[in-house]
Amino acid sequence: MRLVKKIAYACYSLTFGLLALTSCTDGELYDVNAPDWISDKIQEIEDSKKQPEEEVLEGMQEDVYTIGNTDFTSSWWAAFSKYYVVPDGEKWNAVFNLHINPTDNTYYKNFVLVITNDADRGGTGYTEYGAIRFDFAAALNSEWGDYIDRQYISSTLIFSPDESNIDANVQKLGGKVTLTVDRTSENAFTVKITNSEVTKIYKQPYKEENLNTNANNANIRCFLVTEGSYIDFLQTNIVPIGGLTSVEDKNPVSMVLQDIPDQVNVGTPLEEAMADVSAIITFEEGVTKTVPAAELTFSAIPDMEQPGVKTLVAIYNKTFKGENCDKPIMASTTFEAVEKIASIEVTTPPSHTQYYYHSSAATESLANRTMAFDPTGMVVTATYTDQSTRTIDNAKLSFSAVPAKAGSQTVTITAGEGITATVEVTVSKSTTSEVRNTANMVGTENNSTGFKAAFSDYFNIPVGETKSIAFTNYSNQASNWNNFVVVLRKANHIDEYAYVRADNWGEGKGYGACVHNGTQGDWNTWLAGMNGAKVTVYVTNCGNGTADVQAVMEGTTGTTSTQYYLGINTVNPDDLHFALTVDGCHLVFNE
Repeated sequence: MRLVKKIAYACYSLTFGLLALTSCTDGELYDVNAPDWISDKIQEIEDSKKQPEEEVLEGMQEDVYTIGNTDFTSSWWAAFSKYYVVPDGEKWNAVFNLHINPTDNTYYKNFVLVITNDADRGGTGYTEYGAIRFDFAAALNSEWGDYIDRQYISSTLIFSPDESNIDANVQKLGGKVTLTVDRTSENAFTVKITNSEVTKIYKQPYKEENLNTNANNANIRCFLVTEGSYIDFLQTNIVPIGGLTSVEDKNPVSMVLQDIPDQVNVGTPLEEAMADVSAIITFEEGVTKTVPAAELTFSAIPDMEQPGVKTLVAIYNKTFKGENCDKPIMASTTFEAVEKIASIEVTTPPSHTQYYYHSSAATESLANRTMAFDPTGMVVTATYTDQSTRTIDNAKLSFSAVPAKAGSQTVTITAGEGITATVEVTVSKSTTSEVRNTANMVGTENNSTGFKAAFSDYFNIPVGETKSIAFTNYSNQASNWNNFVVVLRKANHIDEYAYVRADNWGEGKGYGACVHNGTQGDWNTWLAGMNGAKVTVYVTNCGNGTADVQAVMEGTTGTTSTQYYLGINTVNPDDLHFALTVDGCHLVFNE
């Protein structure tokens, strides 16, 4: 070994000596007449600079399948990978090709890693640590969740999307991606996502807590979700639930039909009637894939020319790779063929016909503000062309929005082209009253209190009322979200409708339906003024199964900004409470 080192040292000495010599003799070392071994060595050094050494992953196994539609049409939360269970003390490595739509530069249309407890998605006890998307837009939602702390995120590429969410840098996220979820440290939890151009890392300097209902189960689960993109999965070091997928083709073994219409008009072509149907196909080795109606063959027994209950038979005859399979598979279900609707009538009015709204500095400039119609309790009866009648499920109807203006307002109910009815509702301004918190402070004065670790009192909001609360917001100013948070819950203070932040973002089952916007402007300037900002929050029980949250923030820099969230739904009007919580900030009341 010593002899080898001495020979290597001599070779390097000779090389550096020759380099020095050429500086005085016209650079012959780089000339075509230079010795071949020297030229080769120089080229080797240059190549090593251009191509960083790829990390060697151990224990990788083939797992070949596709996540998302290859025409880039998969919407959010529609296409999922398998579950990969990562035990405590272990590391999950995955390799896949990420395909970004070349004609769509929407910054968030790439992929998301979702980290959960050891439960099926949406099943009993299912809890998410959070989600990490490959892009990194510092002021936006590139990662989220109650157990993901964005201050520990870093990336070699920071996105700056325009007002239309466009950033051409999203194209740099495509190609071969290596993903690592590392639980091997006793004092850290790390996620690394990297390709040839971009590396994003989440390095949490403490162990993630156990969210499983069984304290003896320390496993977590990971899965991938695409949006407007698709993934060709290649390798994993952990065998997923359902097993590995080899490159060998697989025959279908069973299928489950989805989105079958309950009723179809007599005489409608079957392909048209079933256009929105899809099927979950299970192949050999337990691999599954969702296929659209266009890849299925349908027949109805008896035919569609007469009203009555029909048996729908669907046939699928492709392998996992899309070749003709050895033996087609079938599935069946029923639907009803009915005469065409001639008219509809509201035979029982909705339970809630009195709506309320509140205007503050956050919303007073909105020109065409509307509210959602609440059909709860309403019964609509259809009359068909054969003069028969039946009740229509409200979920199959559409409703016009309700103008947020005092007075009687007409809602149009639509059951099909030219088939409408109307119902009247009354809109009024809510009554407003101020509430005061019992304690003078929420959160520690040094702004070290974590997300949802301290709460104000909970305040009940009866139907038709707006509650306002004033306080001073103090922030550690590390990130936009290190300010006050408004939480909407039931009286048990557990069942949550949504939570919304000061920086135009929120989450929860009722959040997706709301309209939201803010006037914060430049985020750095706004954040600088939030340490000591005078804030008033308004929460309204609109009476239609929704709630509004508005905030007026007088910053210390002399600028007043506003924020609104209108139409947070899934709210029980008879059980709405709100509280304030913190995230790296503290709130002072009753000054």
